[in-house]
Amino acid sequence: MTVQQGERYARIIPGLALCAFVAGAAYVLQRFELAVSGRAWIEALVIAILVGAAIRTAWTPGERWRPGIDFSAKLVLEIAVVMLGASVSAATILSAGLPLLVSILAIVAVAILLSFAIGRALGLSKRLAILVACGNSICGNSAIAAVAPVIGADGDDVASSIAFTAVLGVIVVLALPLIGAVLHMTQVGYGALAGLTVYAVPQVIAAAAPMGAKSVQIGTLVKLIRVLMLGPVCVALSLVAGSPRTKINAADRPKLRLPAFHRLVPWFIIGFIAMVVLRSVDVIPAWLLAPIATAATVLTVISMAALGLGVDVRTVSRAGLRVTITVILSLLMLGSASFGLIRLLHL
Repeated sequence: MTVQQGERYARIIPGLALCAFVAGAAYVLQRFELAVSGRAWIEALVIAILVGAAIRTAWTPGERWRPGIDFSAKLVLEIAVVMLGASVSAATILSAGLPLLVSILAIVAVAILLSFAIGRALGLSKRLAILVACGNSICGNSAIAAVAPVIGADGDDVASSIAFTAVLGVIVVLALPLIGAVLHMTQVGYGALAGLTVYAVPQVIAAAAPMGAKSVQIGTLVKLIRVLMLGPVCVALSLVAGSPRTKINAADRPKLRLPAFHRLVPWFIIGFIAMVVLRSVDVIPAWLLAPIATAATVLTVISMAALGLGVDVRTVSRAGLRVTITVILSLLMLGSASFGLIRLLHL
């Protein structure tokens, strides 16, 4: 290990320790909840978000903490997602049904078009409307970051489109389990709803967890298929942006710049798929499945803490009324279409 690598790892420790502390507090609160009421009504994953957000509201972590928090929100989560693949077999995928897997692609395409139409109707610029539509329909901030260079979006457009994502994402995570319970949804159906509507992979896991392990598996699978749509969408947008009939900004037409392959197909998706294959062909010993699942859950709770520590409720006021309305209406439209699909497929 070089000196530079040692310093980099040392910078991660404070923030990582803070996230681990918040995760530990979430587990303690879950056990207290279980002891008092006999049931964990709110999972540790969600509690970690709430505790992290409460800390973030009262105190803004400085530069000492940011590297570790970012590390927990990104790499720790990605490792957890890969490990989660060990709990998903080919049988689980087949139980979701081919019609659902195919319908995901149609839902994403329709959601992008309708979200873009809503944004334009509310007066957003074409670039900002595209960013909001892709972020809402695919995978939140990651989609926005990947699409921005393709369409030549500037910093203000990017900031405006992502400002509302974190706060609204947490609200959806908290509200969706209540909706699923009121509608008496099955684990497969609810997992599909979470995967189709929630922004980011960690938020999908947090939203699906209260309904059971099957919901987490289906939700993660559906969500990762949505994420895989990012590549084709970026390619399509690059072609549209380069068309002489398309005037995103005639005076400043962006050059065609596709994101790198690792941004179109993140490594953890490949890792997740690899783990699913290994599980399906019985390469992973049965005695290892439970420890892997436990480790994946713990790492996910740590990443939930990081997610909460990154939630600044004041970003809502900076997002702008038109962007806020566009995102909310687009999300309601996506949720309604997803629920209708689930009912149509009898999940």
